[in-house]
Amino acid sequence: MTHRDSHSPGSLGEHLRAARQRAFVGRDRELARFRTALDGPADSFTVLFLTGPGGIGKSSLLRRFADEAHAAGLTAVELDGRSGECSPAAFEADAAEVFAADRPVLLVDTFEEYQSLEGWLRDRFLPRLPLGSLVVLAGRQPPSDRWRTDPGWAEILRVVSLPELPRDEAVALLAARGVPPERQAGVLAFAGGNPLALSLAAEVARDADDGNGAWTPAQDVIGTLVSRLVGDVPSTVHRQALEICAHAHMTTEELLRAALPETDPAAPPATDTADLFAWLRGLPFIETGPCGIFPHDVVRETLDADLRWRDPQRYRAMHGRILSHLVAQVQQARGGSGGSVGSRAPGVSSGSGSAAGPALRGLSAAVLYLQRDGFGSNWFGATRPHEVYEDTLRPGDRAAVLELAAREGPEENVAIVRHWLDRQPESFHVYRRSVSGETVGFMSWLRLTEARAADQNADPVIAAAWAHARRTAPPGAGEHLGIARFTVRADPNPSPAGDLMSARIMAEVLTGEGLTWALVVMDDFEAYQRSSFVAHLDAPPLVRVGGRLYGLFGHDQRKVSPDTFLQQTMQLDPAPGDAPAPRTADAPERAQGALSRAEFDAAVRSALRSWHRPDALSASPLLHTGLVARDAADPVEALRDVLAEAAGKLRADRMGEKLHQAVEVTFFEGAPTQESAAARLGVPFSTYRRHLTRGVARVCELLWHR
Repeated sequence: MTHRDSHSPGSLGEHLRAARQRAFVGRDRELARFRTALDGPADSFTVLFLTGPGGIGKSSLLRRFADEAHAAGLTAVELDGRSGECSPAAFEADAAEVFAADRPVLLVDTFEEYQSLEGWLRDRFLPRLPLGSLVVLAGRQPPSDRWRTDPGWAEILRVVSLPELPRDEAVALLAARGVPPERQAGVLAFAGGNPLALSLAAEVARDADDGNGAWTPAQDVIGTLVSRLVGDVPSTVHRQALEICAHAHMTTEELLRAALPETDPAAPPATDTADLFAWLRGLPFIETGPCGIFPHDVVRETLDADLRWRDPQRYRAMHGRILSHLVAQVQQARGGSGGSVGSRAPGVSSGSGSAAGPALRGLSAAVLYLQRDGFGSNWFGATRPHEVYEDTLRPGDRAAVLELAAREGPEENVAIVRHWLDRQPESFHVYRRSVSGETVGFMSWLRLTEARAADQNADPVIAAAWAHARRTAPPGAGEHLGIARFTVRADPNPSPAGDLMSARIMAEVLTGEGLTWALVVMDDFEAYQRSSFVAHLDAPPLVRVGGRLYGLFGHDQRKVSPDTFLQQTMQLDPAPGDAPAPRTADAPERAQGALSRAEFDAAVRSALRSWHRPDALSASPLLHTGLVARDAADPVEALRDVLAEAAGKLRADRMGEKLHQAVEVTFFEGAPTQESAAARLGVPFSTYRRHLTRGVARVCELLWHR
């Protein structure tokens, strides 16, 4: 217990109080609410309940409240659940002075430690305080519903959820801690507006570094944050669930069930997935979005960085399970079957433009977010996607779109945007803030079936795209070019609008019926070329518009089918530093018959689907990879044997029998549908899908190493 009115001038306590006041920034709204309560009439009674996750600044704000009470000539009695005994008698003894003071202020920190006393405090202790008292309770969890449903308490209880500091206040905190301006951006990118993370990072970032101004969190900072922000967890499986939630874009019960590691059947039963999800959902640093739950930014970054450093192998395994689940969902959304990403022949796109609906765009965003480290830049991976949503172009949006185009520049682009607004208004999508409805970005996905002279004269980028297509592989009858011509956003990347645009592009590529060339226009083409993702794209033609140079990145959809495109996306490694080097224009062609790993995996999946169709297997590129002997009497039958042999080896893996059964029933026994395969195995469909996805991936791996 601390009495703030006992600090005498010149004492250490007074020195500490002054230093804390100088370092305190922001929280103007909360301070104004507290001062209003202090100035209330003598016969009033107020209880403020501050709630928020660890590190959000509850303790610092309580200390500031105590200073305010002291300045007003009142007695502030401070209790902390971390140091006090959790019993009514001990609480009574520690808080005894509130009954002797005139208009006392009782400040209780870490209220979650007093959780067992909550009913006693509400019904027995607090009602005995004199009128004019002010009580502030601060904890990670909000008060129980009993406070809100009681008409008496509802009148005097005010629940305040502490948000993160806005950017300007976070910058002010770093400046007050002596962090040089050139290092503040790195700290903010990691810590966001969490005061604890900002303070811990500032202690490191203000010291001399290697001279290049860069800053990344040291492992001691991450370790401290994990313990302070998250605290203790009930079990290992709860910790795994939390790590999955930190790594995935959004977490649902279904994703959690698929991403948790398989358990040994002989082990005690693990906590039910529904219970784990409910536990996650109730944590103070977990937020709810339209597609699932996700942690606050700094908790996400901290947990993910900690696991990656602490157990890289488990990190990669978790990443693979989440990605496999998402890819399986994508293939379902596209109408795929049999464990592959789609079931159409290479070069034939599935679906239509309208198939790139919200579900597939959401899945695309989840896949891209999971692979954000593979892109090698900060242009993708916003952590709060629900703050912006995609909308159709409305009649009143034209002025806002042109204003955004003018703001981004160059000025020549405004006329080009105006041309396409007149020519293809249906190709435009706008992005609005969820709260205000403000337009913060727009993109256009052009579908071009003919090289119109008017379009090429108005837009040099489109002229270059058609020239590239004519020079290489022009579209035929019923085919078209798909071009992400504009991707304009008000906020710098990574931004929610930018992420939604990327998800739209990916969904269009996966569903475009008759799509030949799929191209993306990029003005930051040099940074994009350095990323590993461009290794899967054709070398871009470059076009100058005004004073800016643009690159057209993309691929021929007839050579890189949606199946292969998605498999290539899966090859992006979650660990930084070991992604494949970008392919250069003068790189030598591969030897005939050689396949990349992504192409090889796609060929294996296609061969499994065609196991009962010798005519289809006879065209498999696997026949020319060395898997089948050159002198084989019946190459197709030999390939069937190779596939069956690899599937049989699954039994040797731990938990491999389940994977083998899923592959066997689906491909070799010829179950007519996946639903019937799951029924034949006697397992839930989601479990079957998980086993099938893992089994096929393992077959691909075995054959690749062979």
